[in-house]
This record gives sequence, structure tokens and C-alpha cells, in this order.
Amino acid sequence: MRAISQIENALMQQRGHLFCWVPVCLGIGIGGYFSLQDEPHLLIFVATGLLLTLVAVAARLVHTAIAPLLIGLVLIGCGAGLAKFRTETVAGPVIGFRYYGPIEGRIVNIDRSGSDAVRLTLDRVVLNRMSRDRTPHKVRVSLHGAGPQGGHRPGDVVMTTGHLSPPASPAEPYGFDFQRHAWFMEIGAVGYSRNPVVRIAAPVRIDWRLWVFQQRRALSDAVQREIEGEAGAFAAAIMAGDRSALSQATIANLRATNLAHLLAISGLHMGLLVGFIFAIVRSVFALAPPVALRLPSKKIAAVCALLVGGAYLALSGGNVATQRAYIMVAVMLVAVMLDRKALTLRAVAIAATIVLLLQPEALVGPGFQMSFAATTALILVFRNLRNIDMQRLPNWLKPPLSVVLSSAVAGIATAPFAAAHFNQIAHYGLLANVLSVPLMGLIVVPAAVLAICLSPFGLWGICLSIAAAGLKWILFVSNEVSQIEGGLGHVVAPAWYMLPVMALGLLFLALTQGRIRWLGVPITAMAFGLWGQTQRPEILVADSGSLMGIMGTDGRALSKAKGNSFVARIWLENDGTPVDQALAAKRRGFSRQERRVRGTLQGWDILLVTGKTALAAVRGCDGADILITNQILDDPRPCTTFDPKILRKTGALGITAGPNGDLFITPARYVAGSRPWNQGGVDAPIILSRNHE
Repeated sequence: MRAISQIENALMQQRGHLFCWVPVCLGIGIGGYFSLQDEPHLLIFVATGLLLTLVAVAARLVHTAIAPLLIGLVLIGCGAGLAKFRTETVAGPVIGFRYYGPIEGRIVNIDRSGSDAVRLTLDRVVLNRMSRDRTPHKVRVSLHGAGPQGGHRPGDVVMTTGHLSPPASPAEPYGFDFQRHAWFMEIGAVGYSRNPVVRIAAPVRIDWRLWVFQQRRALSDAVQREIEGEAGAFAAAIMAGDRSALSQATIANLRATNLAHLLAISGLHMGLLVGFIFAIVRSVFALAPPVALRLPSKKIAAVCALLVGGAYLALSGGNVATQRAYIMVAVMLVAVMLDRKALTLRAVAIAATIVLLLQPEALVGPGFQMSFAATTALILVFRNLRNIDMQRLPNWLKPPLSVVLSSAVAGIATAPFAAAHFNQIAHYGLLANVLSVPLMGLIVVPAAVLAICLSPFGLWGICLSIAAAGLKWILFVSNEVSQIEGGLGHVVAPAWYMLPVMALGLLFLALTQGRIRWLGVPITAMAFGLWGQTQRPEILVADSGSLMGIMGTDGRALSKAKGNSFVARIWLENDGTPVDQALAAKRRGFSRQERRVRGTLQGWDILLVTGKTALAAVRGCDGADILITNQILDDPRPCTTFDPKILRKTGALGITAGPNGDLFITPARYVAGSRPWNQGGVDAPIILSRNHE
């Protein structure tokens, strides 16, 4: 009874602070839905909804201390329902085979691939000999042709000849699920073309989204005409949300110095923009005292800033960070209109709830996690700083100290999430931020805002030149700091459950009242302990059947120095050792004979054979226990075999040896399960045992 009483007292302490747990409960439900291996039937959601309705009614009748727990269960169920609803609303055909032929469609997005190729996203797709109900709603095509690939305009109907295939399954078990990512982007096929892209029709009727995209591209092109080089591409990214002109080298430098957040149109950009508009409108009213005395100038300025911020949200493309920033700003400005306190954790909770209602899939992405982690940490730290007397500090010291502190807090708050998603830690990120963020806030963004305001009068050139000078400095800082030896650390990818456990611990510390909050410390410590105990698969096999990697004493050895470079890079990054593929291919771990590569794991012999000629020379399994090949096997072999036909069903393989010498083969499609976005999975992992031979 005493334990129950203590629990009730702890729950009663949370009264008045429970709203912040609304997005947390929604997130638990959303995360639970995405972690399922089998897609639940709609009837299950209907039955669960009825049950939760009864729970909600019961919450109004039971003891007040227990009611929040019941409401939390209802919100968890609502989160799962939101994710299911979103999954069904974006459903569309996914191509189930490799296609080569004419591709026709309307350009709805232009960006760049990881190999720096121009990439077009097309809707209203027409494919040769494919009915409308089987044709994907959108396809994404990378342009690798030798001819010029520029000049593409939003809304143009274009045609090319190229290759398309289904979105790629994870590169390894528990790896990033691009199939799910593509599903929610409504992309049903991805591919490339080495042929020219022909414009066959100009846009005739366009919807508002495409119109906004056209304005964004027009602004981006105009900015890049005024500012040349990478500085112009950087300016286009922060002013129009268009990163298509940025090189991969620049993006890599910004990530390596923890400056990539400057590319995202987020709190810094949105806050400076609406703050600038707010100040301008109030200043205009101040010039006419009789008007200012009769009208609520502060509230009118808030309305104007809110409208401008909304326009900027639409123009920038509206990614998760921008949505969060605008919602936060909107809550703050509405609070100004209502004469209420503006910047609180409730505002963060409202922003997170709205984002999850609109895009439940954003929860599992790094943008959502890092954006809200940074904002929550900044509010908590600066709220506690109000209790510290800083009157003795010189006035000139307070602004730079504030910049250093905010950069440090945001960097520390986002570091675990960045490390988990990108497998790297920027050791000199604080230095780069201190040298760059003040310039971005004091020069670049104000100059960019003034440039847009003066553009109708043709006077934006001088403002853009000022912004360009600041951006060139930031690029210089990112390049120089990224070259410092030891500036970038690499970590192993954590197990899938580490991030949820860590987030739960941190949220306990941030949102819970009373001594119970300190439960977050052991929970967070346990998460980092789990991370430290992460075991990578001893052998990885690509779903193409042409690449294998085996873990050795000096890192993972790869079976070949070229080919499957994207998969090889992901494996090495997740190992925490992102070396060049050619270097990894020189490591010890394999015996090689022409196009045959052999590796061993606790007495098990694994043979990888690539090419028809090499496979034809293999008699049976050549003494191997497992035969892997990128060619279709026409006849049975006296061992366990994986050819392209089987690998299409299993996906990539992770192979680990058990303590008794058994081999555990985990297919990526078993982990991904049977969900709408992956067209079926594998029922169970494969276990090979000597005892059953």
C-alpha cells in the first residue's frame, strides 16, 4: 500500500505539467507501429479504438492520480492509429521488377544524389506497357548522362529512357529502411538515366504546391545568378530551401564541423526573420505616435510576422525543422497577441504534437529528433539561468557568452542523435559554431531578409553581396576546421532499441517533476551502456550477391575494391570505421582466387563467387558450407546457397556465430517484416547447425 501511495503522490506532483507528455505518448504509439514485423489488420485498430474509448471514459471516473496513466494509454493508441492512417493515405503502386524503357512524367522536385548527380522526382508517370493502376505515383531518376543536365524547370513534362527498380531494401539487417522512407514520399520506383532528358510540354495547370516550388526555384536561380560558386548554393539553401546546387564535399565539411544545422531552415532562420519583421512593423508604428497610441501595434506586428513566417515556411519547402520552427514561432506570436508567456516547454510540445499529427513518420528521422532535442535543451538551460545573477558581467561579454552557451547546449543535446544516425562526432563543432553562428545571426540572415524586401525595387544586390561575404567565411571555417587532425570521431551504429531507451531517460529528466525525475539518469546510462556493448554482424552479405564483408582484428575486410560502393560505405560507417573501400579490400580475412572469395567463421566455410565463368568452374560447392553468388543457380548444390533469386526474398544477410558453433543468418527482410512498403518479408532467421548435418 505504501508503494501505491508513493506512486500516487509522484503522479500528483506532475499535475499542471502533463501536457508535455502528449507528443511523447503519441510517439510511443507511432514507434510501436513502425517496429511491428507484420502489418496489423484495420479491424484490430477499430477494436483497439473502441477499447481505448472505454479507457478514456474510465479515466474520468477513477482516482485522479491514475487518470493520466489511462489517458496516456489512449494517446499511445492514437499514435499507432495515426501512423496506420498515414500509411494508408500515402499508399501507391511500387514497381516489382527492374524496368528499362521510356520514362515520362512531370517534374515536382529537383535535388542531388549522394554521387552529386542531378536527380528529378516525377509525378503523373507514364511507363511503357504498364497500366495506370500499376504505375508508381512518383519516380526518382538520377541523371548520369554525358550531356548537359541543367535547365530543368518545375512543372515541365519530360521524357527520357532509363532504368527503374523498386526502392532498395536495407543494406544490412536493422539498417536504414529506404523502402519505408520512399513509401511516405510516395516514390514507387528509383533509377537512373544516361540519356538526355527531353522537355515535351510546358506546365499547363498546376496546383499550389507546384506553384510554390516554382517560386522557390525562381528565387534560388536568381540568388545563384547574383552569388557565384558554393556561396551562392549556400545562399539558395538558406533563402529558398534549395540544396540541389551544393556539392557533397561542402555538405560533408559542414557535417564534420557540426554546422549542417545552418543549412536547415529552422529556429535560427525563422526566429531572425519574424523578429526582424516584428521590429520593422513596430518601428513604423513608432514613427506615427498618434496611430501607435490608438492601435495595438505590438499585436499587429505579431500578426504581420506570423503571416511572413507562414509564407517563408511554404517557400522553403516545409521540412520538419522548418515546421517545428514555424509552429514554435506561431505559438510565441499568438502568446504575444494574448499577452501570455511565449517561450515554454508547452510550445515545444504543441509543435511536436502538430508535426506528429501531420507526419507521424517524421518521428524516426534525425531531423525531428535533433530539432526537438536542441530546442528542449535550450529552453531548459536558459530557463534555469534566470535564477543566476549575471548583472556583474560586462554588457559586451553577454552576447558572445550567450552564443557560446547556446551552441554548446544545442551541440551536446543533438550529439547522441547525430552519432546514432550518422556514426560521427564533431570534436571541434563548438569552435566552428562559435566562429560561424554569430555571423549567420548578425549579418547573413538580416542581409538575406533585406535583400528579399528590396528585390521588387531591384536593390537587393548589395544586400546579397553582404550575405555572400558572411557565407564565404562560414564555408572557410567549415573547410579549415574539418581538416584538423582528429577533428572527426566515428562510432559504431547502436542497436535499434538504444535510441528509444535513451530518449525515454532524457525525457524523464526534462519533463518530470520531483525526485522521480532522477530515474532518467540510470535509464540514460543504461542506453549508453547498451550502445557500448553493441555487436556488429561478423559477416555481411549484400542483396546483390556480389559483395561480402568479414570482421577482422583490424576492421571489416571487403571482398572487392570496387562495386557496390554505396553498400560498402554504409557497412564501414556502421562499423565506426569509414575507410576507403579499396583499403578495406586489402585487409586480411579472405582467401582470393580470381573471382572466388572464401572466408571462414568458426569452422564454417563461406564461398562468394561472382560472374558466370567463375561459377561454371565451381564443382558443387567446392567444399564450402555456404555458397553465395550473383548468378542464378540452375541446379541444386550440396550446401546452403544464396543466389539473386533467394536474395531478392531475404535481402542483405547478417551472419553471426553462436557459442555452440551454430551459424545465425539474419535476413534484412526478416527484420523489416511484412509491411506495405516492402512487399513481404522472411518468416524467420536461418540457423545452420553441425548437429543437423
